[in-house]
Amino acid sequence: MKITVMGATGQIGTHLVEKLEKGGVDVVAASTSLGINSATGEGLGDVISGADVVIDVTNAASFGDNSALDFFRASTRNLLAASRDAGVKHYVALSVVGTPRLVESDYFRAKMVQENLIRAARRPYTILRSTQFFEFIGGVIDMGADGDGFRLPSAAVRPIAAENVAEMLAELAVKAPKNDTVEIGGRDQFGLDEIARMHLAANEDTRQVITDDSARYYGVELNDDTLLPFKGARVGSLQYIDWLTRSMAN
Repeated sequence: MKITVMGATGQIGTHLVEKLEKGGVDVVAASTSLGINSATGEGLGDVISGADVVIDVTNAASFGDNSALDFFRASTRNLLAASRDAGVKHYVALSVVGTPRLVESDYFRAKMVQENLIRAARRPYTILRSTQFFEFIGGVIDMGADGDGFRLPSAAVRPIAAENVAEMLAELAVKAPKNDTVEIGGRDQFGLDEIARMHLAANEDTRQVITDDSARYYGVELNDDTLLPFKGARVGSLQYIDWLTRSMAN
């Protein structure tokens, strides 16, 4: 089996390529840093030619204004067209848990467009929606920066390790297309304010986190279940505290 991974040098893509290769898959790694640009179409035909599966783990460089929408619209259209021309049998894409509930945000509206383009293409596909990665918790905290501390809501989240998301993508890619959306989340549930305090304490950061349920997440006011996966979602194996301890030791 030959699989092309677009976004192969990113947070998920690096783990994904490694896991696929360990599984004996013929992997073609593609990314902008490797000279393949999904947003312009540059080089796509060559890296997708002969592929059985394409996995899209690309991401926009900016989460604000219309740049994310422009990126996902152009990138997804180009990847779908190249996949169609190459006779790809399965198109797999990574999205985000809660996307339909977060479309007030420029970024999540763009992710919804990406998902809709994939469904409208009428090609065999699987979309995996994941909760927030452990590796990006610091960035989520920074969004709540307020003076010498942070304001974050108590909305629940079940973050997950990037390597667990990559494992799930690798598993889905070698199976028959679902022609549907699958969700995955972490083992443990926290409030955003709670996990922020854990993260700051582990980094010996004494700044305070103020719980403020009107504080916004990517510009959206959250309900308690906005960021939670649906019932029946797959669950990652790594716990946040174990990952945090390991990351602090490195």
